[in-house]
Amino acid sequence: MEHQPNNPLHGKTLEMILNHLVELYGWEDLGSIIHINCFNHEPSIQSSLKFLRKTPWARKKVEQLYLDSLR
Repeated sequence: MEHQPNNPLHGKTLEMILNHLVELYGWEDLGSIIHINCFNHEPSIQSSLKFLRKTPWARKKVEQLYLDSLR
């Protein structure tokens, strides 16, 4: 595996990122911050992961929120 010291997402799975955000914000606030249905209507980690893996724009927003939460 290639070492990427300047990439804060390196080694983080989408599931780890999503769990962190849900723990930090909760589903309701997460759905307010990022307006996607999988966060607002019957949210679950599995359904959200399925959506985010198929939807690059939504995944990018989740990853950016994660990066912002680390600051």
